Formats: sequence, C-alpha cells, structure tokens
Amino acid sequence: MSAETKNIPVFAGSFADAWAEARAANEPRLVEIRAFADDRGWSYMNLMTGVLDGGQVNVSVQHPGVVKAWHRHVKQTDFWCGLAGHLKVGVWRDSDNASWQAVIGDRRPAVVVIPPTLWHGAATVGPDPATLLYYVSEVYVPSQPDEERCAFDALPGFTWAVEHR
Repeated sequence: MSAETKNIPVFAGSFADAWAEARAANEPRLVEIRAFADDRGWSYMNLMTGVLDGGQVNVSVQHPGVVKAWHRHVKQTDFWCGLAGHLKVGVWRDSDNASWQAVIGDRRPAVVVIPPTLWHGAATVGPDPATLLYYVSEVYVPSQPDEERCAFDALPGFTWAVEHR
C-alpha cells in the first residue's frame, strides 16, 4: 500500500446504511459478514438486505494474476463480495487522488460498497482463482452502458502487486 492509499473503512451497520454513508462521503465502505454454519455446511445469508431494488446480481471468476481495472459508473453503486480465493480491491477518487484498498475473499468475508463516480477494480492475489459475487444497483443496458474505463496502470499512487512487508 502506498503512502496515499488507505484501507477501505469498515462499516458496522446495515447494508442500506453503508450504502447511504458511502454515497454521502463519496468513499467506499467495507461491511464484514459472517458465515452461518451447521452440520450441513455454511452460507452467507441476508446479503444486500435493504439495497436490492431493481439492480442485478452477477458472478465472475478471475484467474490468478489477473487485474480487472479500472472502471467507474455515473449512476450505479457496486456491492462486491469475494466468495473464493482472494481479491485485492482498489478504489480511487479523481477529485483529490484519494485511494483505498482491501483484500476480500474466503478468508476475509466482506462486502465492499462502491458508490458512483469512484474508479474501482480488482486483482487476484494468491495461487487460486477468485470468485466475485456482485450486486449492481442498476440493470446493465448494453446500448447505454453506465461505465467508463481506463487502463489498469493509468491511475497514480496505486499498485496491484502484492506488497511484501
């Protein structure tokens, strides 16, 4: 993590409140989740309670070493949950060059709330593919995508590489 990059702030409330706070601050929020386990297995339950209203749910798998970055939306909020493997999530705000990061995945279950206009992306860290479950607050319209893109290395002060410490 560079001197300018901060950890994504942890939010200890509901998804709806995290969404409201992320939009008001124009910053990402991380909501830690916990697994419900019994003798049959485990599950993450009640994800996105209070925010599911007209958007869509997607799943993607990223191979080891892959960086999918950067992109941003004008209207859409993203809610990212790492299910398997590990993803280094990066978020960047161009108005003041603020940047944040968090590693999410099977050993750190959490949801990152990314409000509109913030650049964001993810890199798979570790030897295994990473699975991302994500809810987006707006339905994707191919003829009018709410998305702007730039190269993974285009934004200052953020590194996708593993930082040895």
